[in-house]
Amino acid sequence: MAFGHRGLVGLAVTAVAVAACGSGAAATAPATAAAKPPTSYTQLAVLAVTGNALSSFDIGWSDQTGTYYLADKSNAAIDFIDGQTGSMLGQATGFAGIKGAQGTPGAALSGPNGVTSAPDLHEVWAGDGDSTVKVVDAKTFTVTNTVSTGGKKRADELSYDPKDHVVLVANDLDRPPFLTFISTASKTVVGKIEMPQATMGLEQSGWDAATGLFYQSVPATTTNKGGELDIVDPTTMTIRKVYPLTNCNPAGLAIAPHSHVMVGCTAYPANVQVVDATTGSSLATITQVGGVDEVFYNSGANQFYVAAQGMTADGTKTGATTPVVAIIDAGTNQWLQNIPTVQLAHSVAADPKNDHIFVPQRGKGVVIYGGS
Repeated sequence: MAFGHRGLVGLAVTAVAVAACGSGAAATAPATAAAKPPTSYTQLAVLAVTGNALSSFDIGWSDQTGTYYLADKSNAAIDFIDGQTGSMLGQATGFAGIKGAQGTPGAALSGPNGVTSAPDLHEVWAGDGDSTVKVVDAKTFTVTNTVSTGGKKRADELSYDPKDHVVLVANDLDRPPFLTFISTASKTVVGKIEMPQATMGLEQSGWDAATGLFYQSVPATTTNKGGELDIVDPTTMTIRKVYPLTNCNPAGLAIAPHSHVMVGCTAYPANVQVVDATTGSSLATITQVGGVDEVFYNSGANQFYVAAQGMTADGTKTGATTPVVAIIDAGTNQWLQNIPTVQLAHSVAADPKNDHIFVPQRGKGVVIYGGS
């Protein structure tokens, strides 16, 4: 099924099953949309992935190549999906596989988990359940390298620095949690930071082309109970600064132009926060959404997308669960829309070429939204 450019609406919603066929990176690039970005999104289609029905999954990613990548635990694979047509391109198999239903402790040990792309290298990198990071050839969908992080638990979320040729990956479940630096040239571990102060593990990271630094979401530490944003230097492989957060316990993280970092909070009352990465100062607190996992920045529309599986009807911890994906204008830091989803819909990414949003949903498939 072919999708048009920005502003396309009215496509009938269908469940699409397609077979695999043949074949990211700066998420911080300036917006390049020729048309006015969407301010309201509706469902366009549902994609049924190749193989087992999508019941368990983790992070999604998209890049300037127009490809969406999904950590598909149901098939122990990375799904490659064409962002323009909404169809399967292929699957990279060979990951640790499911060890439990989604939402159970066993599922946390399965893979794949975090995923990111290195478009200049034609590679996709993914954390696996056996404490390894796997490198996938984006043209052939085959695993070409397996790099051990040396841990006992899963390798989880990661981010790519194309300037220094480094991938940063978090082992969130090991005790203590730790960060690992992997050279994209040698495919070997070149550094590590143990994080004994992190009391709730580690979450999403991102690399900012403007500063040349990684930014790591840390849900809570012995010093900062509300969580913190750690600035990680890829050359010295040290934590350069720590920005404390209040009432956040961050999970997702994404970086927009001018080094504006959106952190998705899990603390209640519901909120997400925008921080100036160069100073640590608060730029905005948005209260229309909370209970967040993944956050994604779309350079095409200059918007943040927030997968809030823990959002509640009244924004409190005891309110009825009402999962949503939120749309936030990254230029003004204004909330635009909450799109209702389903339980465990904690992953989101978008195609910067047409602004279509990809939200895997248990029992459905990959739900695709378009805007106007």
